[in-house]
Amino acid sequence: MIYIRSNEEIEIIRSSALMVSATLTEVAKFLKPGITTLSIDKMAETFIRDNGGIPSFKGYHGFPFSLCISVNEVVVHGFPGAYELKDGDIISVDCGFYRDGYHGDSAYTFAIGNVKSEVLKLLKVTKESVYRGVAQAMENNRVGDISFAVENFTAKENGYGVVRELVGHGVGRQLHEDPQVPNFGKRGDGKKLRSGMVLAIEPMINLGTKDVYTLKDGWTVVTKDGKASAHFEHTTAVRKGNGEHLSSFAPIEAAEQVNSELNVSYYVPAPAVAS
Repeated sequence: MIYIRSNEEIEIIRSSALMVSATLTEVAKFLKPGITTLSIDKMAETFIRDNGGIPSFKGYHGFPFSLCISVNEVVVHGFPGAYELKDGDIISVDCGFYRDGYHGDSAYTFAIGNVKSEVLKLLKVTKESVYRGVAQAMENNRVGDISFAVENFTAKENGYGVVRELVGHGVGRQLHEDPQVPNFGKRGDGKKLRSGMVLAIEPMINLGTKDVYTLKDGWTVVTKDGKASAHFEHTTAVRKGNGEHLSSFAPIEAAEQVNSELNVSYYVPAPAVAS
């Protein structure tokens, strides 16, 4: 079932989505070589609960952590653990925040120190692709218009692998709702978009092959060729004329600028049309 949210509901979702952004901002302040991914998860859970929220991911279908933390060749759903971040790593952090009956969902990929230029370009392209997807989340478009915008830019213009097994989705009272939002497709295909729909648009883009596999834990998805993968995500409201991202990268970017351990050379400014 696809839900059309009232303006009041969208404002509650925006509040939860911005709390995801606030959590990822705390992550940006915290990141440095030598810390474990589990310590990031614990810090984030404390922040979420201190702000009256519940981590959307913890316990979801048995997922045991508050964050999905995916390093380098891990695409999504990585388990926080004893791994210590190193100079040159990239780390995708996916977070959900639940409060007042609604979820927010957003993800951001960080570059630790001296990351290879080809990987920084992957981050830049993937980040821009989420904005291109958001711009297509307008009334009377179709899901395929979002999908095409992402795939055309990442795969056709830049030659990257677009993950097909994992997709974006509706978000609201449930963390995952209809419709599914693939990162590949054709213009004019799929469900028609109506103002008031809320979608999680989340390109997952690989430096090499699009092919992935899942580790024995049943969650962790890894690129088949071992090359890096990037992931950015915005909770997005469908509007007349253009989409509106309800989450924000701006405070995360500001924290990155302050944290000298992070490489910020892949910045992409948010287009005015998507604000």
